[in-house]
Amino acid sequence: MLQATLDALAEDAFHPSLKTHKLKGELAGSWACSVGYDLRIVFRLVEHEGAEAILLRTIGTHDEVY
Repeated sequence: MLQATLDALAEDAFHPSLKTHKLKGELAGSWACSVGYDLRIVFRLVEHEGAEAILLRTIGTHDEVY
């Protein structure tokens, strides 16, 4: 399931199935998406070699990443 979510994230970080949402507070500037019920991926959208890229920050349960 994790690999499928990473593949979907690479294809379209804002696909509705990922439930991507902007984070606030200490994680402001980052985004999170869902991997199943309680697993989250926290990432940033960055510029890399002239193109937009996804920088993974952390992967873990809801309580671990927030």
